Amino acid sequence: MVTATWNDTVIAESDDTVVVENNHYFPLDAVAAGVLTPSATTSVCPWKGTANYYSVTAGGRTNADAAWYYAEPKAAAAEIKGRVAFWKGVRVG
Repeated sequence: MVTATWNDTVIAESDDTVVVENNHYFPLDAVAAGVLTPSATTSVCPWKGTANYYSVTAGGRTNADAAWYYAEPKAAAAEIKGRVAFWKGVRVG
């Protein structure tokens, strides 16, 4: 089981993650309810496409843009559609 933890709170866990560039992409339904808040932030990866971000809230604190996903990934990254990955201090393992 792979878990994502931030602010001493497990925010996601799954046996079904996809690893791309050393990042675990969790199914959205593996993320705890109420943890993710949509952000206006985007970035572009040449081979995955446009990433959208979520802020993560747990234990009364918010970590801005600490999760990302590809709503419409390019064909080479199709396996991460419907999944979310974490960074900015979120421990995954």
